Amino acid sequence: MSIGRFYAAVGALLWHPADGKYLVLKRTADKDFGAGVWECVTGRVDQGEGFTEALHREVREELGVEVQIDFMIDTMHFYRGEARPENELVGVVYRCSLEDPEAIQTSWEHSEHRWTTADEAGEIFPEGYWLVDLIQHAERIRALLPPELLAVYREGFE
Repeated sequence: MSIGRFYAAVGALLWHPADGKYLVLKRTADKDFGAGVWECVTGRVDQGEGFTEALHREVREELGVEVQIDFMIDTMHFYRGEARPENELVGVVYRCSLEDPEAIQTSWEHSEHRWTTADEAGEIFPEGYWLVDLIQHAERIRALLPPELLAVYREGFE
């Protein structure tokens, strides 16, 4: 395959430290792609923007809040629709902390939201659903991450 171009994307899986719950969002029925699908905050990286800048912008646009980036959960490669070069994306997903879950104000992009534990997500969504896998992966990292290393990651993402 020849070298081409692709879009870059970010994802922000928000976590509330006080109760250990994750925010899941339902895309509105009129979205051009993935209408009605449950997800975390997602979006494309704009020209001239870095991944963490894009993440903060997307969170502000979709939820109206500022978050603390804790650590990177995963990288991904996918097609937004049909597997054609113009639909190709590579992305980075971060786990982010939000101290005040009541502060979020969902934008037109999402019709519903809820806070869920990793166990509850496994009961709500079908087995193998990407969002459940993402939450479980974040939980595994969190459980193994020493507080000192978390502090270093947080400093690096400011």
